[in-house]
Amino acid sequence: MVEAAGGDQVEAGPVRTYEVRTYGCQMNVHDSERLAGLLEDAGYRRAGTDAPPDLVVFNTCAVRENADNKLYGNLSHLAPAKAERPDLQIAVGGCLAQKDRGEILRRAPYVDVVFGTHNVGSLPVLLERARHNREAQIEILDQLEVFPSSLPARRDSASSAWVSISVGCNNTCTFCIVPSLRGREADRRPGDVLAEVGMLAAEGVLEVTLLGQNVNAYGSDLGDRGAFAALLRACGRVPGIERVRFTSPHPRDFTADVIEAMAQTPEVCPQLHMPLQSGSDRILRAMRRSYRSERYLRILDDVRSALPDAAITTDVIVGFPGETEQDFQDTLDVVAASRFASAFTFQYSPRPGTPAATMDGQVPREVVAERYQRLQRVVEESALAGNQAQVGREVEILVSVGEGRKDERTQRLSGRARDGRLVHFTPVGPAVTGDVRPGDVVRTVVSSAAPHHLVADGPLLQHRRTVAGDRWAEGRTPRTGGVGLGMPGLGRARRAPAPSACSAG
Repeated sequence: MVEAAGGDQVEAGPVRTYEVRTYGCQMNVHDSERLAGLLEDAGYRRAGTDAPPDLVVFNTCAVRENADNKLYGNLSHLAPAKAERPDLQIAVGGCLAQKDRGEILRRAPYVDVVFGTHNVGSLPVLLERARHNREAQIEILDQLEVFPSSLPARRDSASSAWVSISVGCNNTCTFCIVPSLRGREADRRPGDVLAEVGMLAAEGVLEVTLLGQNVNAYGSDLGDRGAFAALLRACGRVPGIERVRFTSPHPRDFTADVIEAMAQTPEVCPQLHMPLQSGSDRILRAMRRSYRSERYLRILDDVRSALPDAAITTDVIVGFPGETEQDFQDTLDVVAASRFASAFTFQYSPRPGTPAATMDGQVPREVVAERYQRLQRVVEESALAGNQAQVGREVEILVSVGEGRKDERTQRLSGRARDGRLVHFTPVGPAVTGDVRPGDVVRTVVSSAAPHHLVADGPLLQHRRTVAGDRWAEGRTPRTGGVGLGMPGLGRARRAPAPSACSAG
């Protein structure tokens, strides 16, 4: 027998392999690290490329309409494999599982396990029960069973790590289904967060990103409105941590003490992702976003006053119900004034169960698509101008794995500057000491810019080899136990994947 999270016993047997397929936000990506940690603690190992996995886990998102289509399409592609290999197990978890519940088994009866956002830790036991009983298992809880960070995790990166500080959300945005799927906000105690950050630092991690659905509301569940600013400062004091990021904040809860903490803590990166959603006050009111465009722009001014070089990014929804041409023009005006380094732009799609789905004034798809293209042009102009201003500047880069689609052809490597900008650089020069590896830190000068990346083709000014780089070279990434569940160990990682996800030259 093997003990799973929560003390449940799982029957031991031949080593089974797994694959986790993730859709959605950073929270889902981090949840998938937890799923991988749980499965490996239960005796599974990550599947290689030499044979198909014995288990496929879909960790789903429900925010966008195409999330449903993508899941059910991918499930249908597995149906022939399931018919050919009945021992293949398929599990579906995450936000879409929480929303659709029994609908998943109705549309894909060959699925073995359906589990929700509140009981991630149950997956190994549900899989064993499905095998033993030879019938599908569905378990959806309406309240959080165990805080996810108390579960083990198999980290994807040797140098950067997600750290969840809260789950759930107390807002009632009319377009968003997340609060009904992840519940009300629940905050971790600061000591637990810092213990996890310390565990990661001890394994060579240089950068942590604090995660929450509404990250800067942290402390409301603890009765301490200053907790988030204090947590930023405390994370910066953890030995070994060089970069601290956070996502995503809400303009309503963005306060002066957070800006002060960002400016006064060198380890907190000069980067801010601040969702706008709309630049029209009328639409913001319909969205139940508790700020207006003037307040939003004032926050950006305050951030730039304290951090002049901050790179600010955002989210924008185009075509919310009732959006007129004037409303959209208001959005274009605010986006232009905001000088965003980049933006995640979305065409509104109604999500069943949200107030916006039944609102009058649904905007025709062709109008939404045309506005979306206009918004994209404004964002790209702003991003290019901001990136061109970086040419000639010295940047510090944390080298990453495969972020440049053309890196192999151009002999460049890629990484993120402290402000979050993607930089493709040439790893040459007298400062280079051995191979430049993911997890190492380099300094160089930006030589050219494009809307979505910077290029640095001159010789490196500095190359600092790190423990994270050593771990990558050894094929290992941190495997952390939940706080209070023992010290972290190191698990074997996949080798670097093929370069992808950038249009860089």
